[in-house]
Amino acid sequence: MENLVFELAISDLQNDYFVIDIFHKEWQTTIRFSWSIRDLIFDDNGSLSRLLQENEYQLRKILHNKRPDTFFVGFKLKFVLRPQKDVVAFNSLTNYIVLDKRQSNLYIYPLSQSPHVLTEIYTDGCYLEKYKCGGIAVINKSLCGKLNLLTSGTSEQSSSLIELKAAILALENSKMEESLRLFTDSRYVIKGLTEWLVNWKLNDWHTAQGKPVKNIAEWKYFDELCNGKYIEFKWVKAHSQHTENSLADFYAKEAALRFFVEN
Repeated sequence: MENLVFELAISDLQNDYFVIDIFHKEWQTTIRFSWSIRDLIFDDNGSLSRLLQENEYQLRKILHNKRPDTFFVGFKLKFVLRPQKDVVAFNSLTNYIVLDKRQSNLYIYPLSQSPHVLTEIYTDGCYLEKYKCGGIAVINKSLCGKLNLLTSGTSEQSSSLIELKAAILALENSKMEESLRLFTDSRYVIKGLTEWLVNWKLNDWHTAQGKPVKNIAEWKYFDELCNGKYIEFKWVKAHSQHTENSLADFYAKEAALRFFVEN
């Protein structure tokens, strides 16, 4: 799916509407957006304006996700739109989200069913607030069904970061695997790599709020580990009696407790 890069610049505020100039290649158009009532107005019907209207859901998501205090005259942001993006399929919790970096181009798309037989990796991370430490577990399931367990304790005190580190550990130990399927109960991990990261890179690792991305070093390393790989990401609901995920959850907690005792 082709990614189209745009840049927006807030140039004025008129009667509760921010005047936003949008640029793409040699094209330019203007939109007006009221954060308070979530109203979006397209000023013209030119080629660029029509393209934005065709992908209005994606554009609105960017605007709606910005906090009101980050709307101000002079603010600039680069962003990516994917024409004809199947938003429902991307947001479906039952689909696989594919990240394909085997070639020079990046391909990201949803799959309702996978046509591939792949090595499967189950990751989980936990943070035990009582003990101020966490644990990571990675279960590698080979094509013949053999399970291999990796665990690690951590002093990190962020559940999201610990989940990210679990996915990183999984890829560190799968460097010889070109294609694999990764299961996680962290939407942060999947969304970050398959949706947010491309925009973070365009904006020198800043969010749509203009703030530095949290856990930049880990995200950069995670992105690097994906180079040359085909990965199917699959979200699983935590504590849903999913066998491998339940095992990963158990061993992550065990690793956290062991880390606490040893430190």
